[in-house]
Amino acid sequence: MDRLVSTETNLKLPTLRPVDAATLILIDRKGKSPKVLMGKRHAGLKFMPGKFVFPGGRIEAGDRSMTVTGALHPRAEQALMARVTRPSTQRSRALALAAIRETFEETGLLLGSKDYGGPESVPAGTVWTAFQERGIFPDLEALHFIGRAITPPKRVRRFDTRFFAADRTAIADEILGVIGPEAELVELAWVTIAQAKALDLPPITTVVLDELEARIAAGFGHQLPVPFFHQQRGRFVRELL
Repeated sequence: MDRLVSTETNLKLPTLRPVDAATLILIDRKGKSPKVLMGKRHAGLKFMPGKFVFPGGRIEAGDRSMTVTGALHPRAEQALMARVTRPSTQRSRALALAAIRETFEETGLLLGSKDYGGPESVPAGTVWTAFQERGIFPDLEALHFIGRAITPPKRVRRFDTRFFAADRTAIADEILGVIGPEAELVELAWVTIAQAKALDLPPITTVVLDELEARIAAGFGHQLPVPFFHQQRGRFVRELL
């Protein structure tokens, strides 16, 4: 857990309440060595400039009411509702949808199914309209819940992040032109896990890649325990949900 200790801690800062957030790891398991999709953040951003990351961000209002197909695996839902003050299936669902929406916003990739046509209605004023226009329902069944991490106290920003993963085959469509020199992500790359670990990563991303590698080696099943990283009495701990 030493890798999660960072110089970004500032004891003069107030202890902020972590904001619910979600991240999505796309995996291509067709080859001998699985590959993951990484994006490089713009160097001009205040938060993690120039770092390679998985797409993700905080829950938005529309994520709580967007129409979907499929449901989260019962084991994933159980782990999502563990160790939270007000557990609910709606919150778990919103976190999963936030991961799908953020992936679209940052990469142009739409995850879901075209088998049923587009949803008749979507939350007004949100990017979910793109799913409707392309005839895609977000598919929660495609998601695996593989990790959770809470940013330590005394940081400028704090997130309670849930890490989801999905196979590359869950991509139903793509809108081009989202990635570019002036975008939040300036480049995307499918890289092996070993290659990903050699990139300029936030510490938690390296830890999650280790967990992902072990999870794939163990069969990548929904029933595998979900690691939860958080600080306890000033030390990082790895708890299983």
